[in-house]
Amino acid sequence: MPSDNEAKGIVFLPLGATHDIGASCHYLEIEGTGILLDAGMDPDLEGQDALPDLSPVTGDPTRFVDHVIVSHAHHDHLGSLPYILKQFPHARVHMTPATRRLADFLLPASARLQRRRLLEGSSLSDPVFDEDEVEAVSYMYEQHEIETVFDVTGVRARAPLQAVLHYSGHILGAAGVEVFCEEGPEARNVFYTSDTNVQNQTIIPGGHYPESVDIMILESTMGSNGFAELVSRRSEERRLGESIARVLERGGSVLLPVFALGRAQEILALLDRYRRRRVIDPDVPIYTAGSMRAVADLYDQTRYTTPRLNEDFEVFGVEQRRLPRSQSAKRDAIREKGIFVVASGMMFERTISNEMARMMVENEKHGVFFVGFARDDSPGGMLLHAAEREEERVTLDPVQGEQHLRCEVDRFMLSGHSNRRDLLKLVEQLKPEHVILVHGESKSIEWMADNIRFFNPSVNVHIPSRGQPVRL
Repeated sequence: MPSDNEAKGIVFLPLGATHDIGASCHYLEIEGTGILLDAGMDPDLEGQDALPDLSPVTGDPTRFVDHVIVSHAHHDHLGSLPYILKQFPHARVHMTPATRRLADFLLPASARLQRRRLLEGSSLSDPVFDEDEVEAVSYMYEQHEIETVFDVTGVRARAPLQAVLHYSGHILGAAGVEVFCEEGPEARNVFYTSDTNVQNQTIIPGGHYPESVDIMILESTMGSNGFAELVSRRSEERRLGESIARVLERGGSVLLPVFALGRAQEILALLDRYRRRRVIDPDVPIYTAGSMRAVADLYDQTRYTTPRLNEDFEVFGVEQRRLPRSQSAKRDAIREKGIFVVASGMMFERTISNEMARMMVENEKHGVFFVGFARDDSPGGMLLHAAEREEERVTLDPVQGEQHLRCEVDRFMLSGHSNRRDLLKLVEQLKPEHVILVHGESKSIEWMADNIRFFNPSVNVHIPSRGQPVRL
């Protein structure tokens, strides 16, 4: 008699965060083949706490991981890959060529960072992998061009299975994942959007999608943001340029907290446009730091082989200075007026953007402008909420404690994620039978679920919980 798992052709089992932006990792079983969609780590946690919970798979002898498909190179989708491959050493790993190049840089950097934090005492957690372990598994990465079909049939498969990567419009190398079975009782396709953007950004164009899908695993990042759907990207770009110019004219400096991969490069391209059009003073220095400089080089090296709006544009063609290392030199740079494009985008503790914000927040001349998603409970999210509520004090780092909130704070809808109306249109366009909502805070997922049910009553909407299988 077949097991409960075998009796059902398709099983979706989330192993990472489902009602939050954390460690994205989803187990998908189709006709006996086991696939992990993404292998993320939670950027706000450390050690074992940051990892997806693999026990629902490792603890069940009927489940097996044949393949791991990585949608893109952000830490919350890629960061636990070396650890996962230690648990499933026979799994084959699939990604785009650009994601492979980013992984070869970012995963060793993550190993070094974990080790350094332990040695300096800023973390009590042992590293979950080291550089040798990263190198030991890197030969397992298989590269696939966009829109190229590849085989993902598992060793216990009851029917052949194939997959294809669709360009997602999120960051360099990012892709949605379509898996399809054309034989047997489960002749259906599953499409995992991962992080996606239907609209053009500054460097990369909007995403491409399958013609139709049966099961859609849909991100919900911007589900609770009602403002993003009311404004155009062009109007937000104009508003940001005017805001930066206003701060600089009064003698202040501007902090732009960004994700080192994606937002940083897009914002540098936008600042270059502002300079050329004299929206901002071209002589005001732009400071960058850390891994975003190496990532910019990868953006430039791949500009003829990955989707671009202008393949001749080079991120390193934007004149920029390296951020000084010492606190005193950073304070001097702030006083002399500048634009600081530094990570992290959510201003987590022990990041450069958090350090810079604490130096600037008490001076009314300066501006802190957010250009991407910031989780409500992150320091960036708390700064935004404090400014919106016109609070006089804010805590960006519990070690330093409360500070006076005097600088200008604003948010600009320039995210690499689709707004919620664009996601609803995507559901209508692809006409799925089932939608599984992931990668969003609870209020975002609830808004998406309510509105998909209202506008598409024939669609079955699922809100999964971590470790709980959804049988389809």
